[in-house]
Amino acid sequence: MDHLDVLESRTIYILREAFNRIDKLAMLWSLGKDSNAMVWMAKKAFFGYVPFPLIHIDTGKKFPEMYAFREHYAREWGLDLRVGDCPPVEEMDPTLPPAARSAARKTAGLRAMLDREGYDGVIAGIRRDEEGTRAKERVFSPRGQHNTWDFRDQPPEFWDQFKTDFAPGTHLRVHPILHWTEIDIWRYTQRENIPIVDLYFAKDGKRYRSLGDKDITFPVDSTASTFDEIITELKQTKIAERSGRAMDHESEDAFERLRADGYM
Repeated sequence: MDHLDVLESRTIYILREAFNRIDKLAMLWSLGKDSNAMVWMAKKAFFGYVPFPLIHIDTGKKFPEMYAFREHYAREWGLDLRVGDCPPVEEMDPTLPPAARSAARKTAGLRAMLDREGYDGVIAGIRRDEEGTRAKERVFSPRGQHNTWDFRDQPPEFWDQFKTDFAPGTHLRVHPILHWTEIDIWRYTQRENIPIVDLYFAKDGKRYRSLGDKDITFPVDSTASTFDEIITELKQTKIAERSGRAMDHESEDAFERLRADGYM
């Protein structure tokens, strides 16, 4: 087995463990590269069929290319897609910086859907190398009341021994690609020929490394328009993956506050 095979095998094990242990399970689908790779592995884990709903929390501000991708591949991959909407920004915490306040709409929208549908656990496609706060996560991460996250009180996970038995009523977030890196995702996407939104490929000297709402997400300078060129660029760049996300340039604790409140 090569490096990607090992990563894939671990992710498939986590997905199957989550499906076995959690009564009512769903997966978040952001339409980004990480999320698509995760859906792809879920199809592999369950022999071509994803046996739980996929949730897309829609802010109404995604790029048109993302909406077109969602509609096409939800049909082609036979997904049980559930779309949730978000409250207006005026209802969000006014003490948050502007971009973080806008992003907080997704948290509120997800919380409303979880309350309405009663999911016991949600699978999310985050990686430890993506952002400092996410590095504190566990693979099976228990949430408190209203899906809040206390990063100071998380179960130990040694040698792939995941704690999946929690008190009744505990909500779990499951992170099956936590151990992947950005380059891993790109190499795997290339190897498996996984469809992705073409905004990731450079046009006119710009491309997106991370996709979010179009009013708070910006491209980076790049001429990388193929998989090989993107992988080569990532080996050399010192620019952070989320450098195009406006909220990552706001106050130091803004992202951690969002994560503690249930942000994906």
